[in-house]
Amino acid sequence: MASGRCICGAVSFEVDVPLRDVHLCHCTECRRWAGHVWAATAAPFAELRFTEDSGLRWIDSPDSAHDARRGFCAECGSSLFWQIPDSETVSIAAGCLDEPTGLKTVREIWTESAGDYYR
Repeated sequence: MASGRCICGAVSFEVDVPLRDVHLCHCTECRRWAGHVWAATAAPFAELRFTEDSGLRWIDSPDSAHDARRGFCAECGSSLFWQIPDSETVSIAAGCLDEPTGLKTVREIWTESAGDYYR
């Protein structure tokens, strides 16, 4: 089982199925959302069980090519989730997971959009 939470604990969750290994997204929107590269794992949304969701808010992702939505904690501002509408899968910020994760980074996407301050 995997678990994770925001900084303040107003959003915490568990996932009982294996998580996908981590993908790094360098697109402009993800960099603005995360403050740098968006590092995310994924799981079926139906397997994401919230043990606390008082701070959870969802917003439409305005520049998303997929009309996605993003989940965050309204209390502390932690960036937590990304999901395409009607998708069975939700992306989960790798940085909010409790260790040990057992995950590794296996893919990078939108590298042509990477910031000019890193390679």
